Amino acid sequence: MWQKSKQLKEQKPRTKSAEEALTALMRLCARSEKCEGDARRLMRRWGVEPQAAEGVLERLVRDRFIDDSRYATLFVREKLNLSGWGAYKIRTALKRKEIAEEIIREALADLDTDRLRDRLEEQLRRKLRTLKAKTPYELKTKLIRYGLSLGYEYEAVLDVAQKQLSHADTPCDEYSF
Repeated sequence: MWQKSKQLKEQKPRTKSAEEALTALMRLCARSEKCEGDARRLMRRWGVEPQAAEGVLERLVRDRFIDDSRYATLFVREKLNLSGWGAYKIRTALKRKEIAEEIIREALADLDTDRLRDRLEEQLRRKLRTLKAKTPYELKTKLIRYGLSLGYEYEAVLDVAQKQLSHADTPCDEYSF
């Protein structure tokens, strides 16, 4: 058993030719959206030469297997609706995926601010039920920290946290926030 796992660790990663990478990426892109950054990372991991990788990428973009603006739009929608992320966190994640700033701006421009605020309220309401704190200040701080970690604007988080705490049945209601 140990010998087999040692052999697996010692194996070198299998390299792919440009044609194999193209076929593999077409298959991957047909199943789920990928961006140019994802494709570049995969081809680097597969050991595809940089010049060949750019040729593969051009072909994928030309044949519309990869479209960064389509990817960014879907990414924004998914992260807002499923993960509850705010605009800052979404922007950072898209930058990490090497999406152009203009494309990120366009994708985030489609965000409905009312929808963002509703999602933030929902997230903070859920979190409030699980938080334990000794003082109202500590409770508010934890709630604000959580909202900021989701990538929402400070003013929005502060406002929604204040609203949530004023409606909450906390034993420390008499303290001002």
